[in-house]
Amino acid sequence: MGIRHPLPLLALAACLAFPAVARAEPAIDVMIKDHRFTPAEIHVPAGKPVTLNVKNEDETAEEFESHDLKIEKVIAGGTSGTVRLRPLDPGRYPFVGEYHEDTAKGVIVSE
Repeated sequence: MGIRHPLPLLALAACLAFPAVARAEPAIDVMIKDHRFTPAEIHVPAGKPVTLNVKNEDETAEEFESHDLKIEKVIAGGTSGTVRLRPLDPGRYPFVGEYHEDTAKGVIVSE
């Protein structure tokens, strides 16, 4: 029985670690300004989780809300927040800014 070399174990550990990096969620930037979402139509890949990085450039808070997705996230004025979307079936998922529903409207399109 010979001496075991640690290099194969290190190579195996590296191979196991790197796939996690390759599977990182895509991120989409969304802006709230003048009580409107930009973009108002957000396209995401079906069946994959996605992160929305929401920046509120208004002075007042806004709530990103989607009844279909069961998401509510308040983002204070002048700050940013993260909204994580689970893997979605193909379809259209409306969302609103609850505090300004008349102008802050959008849809997530999973395709």
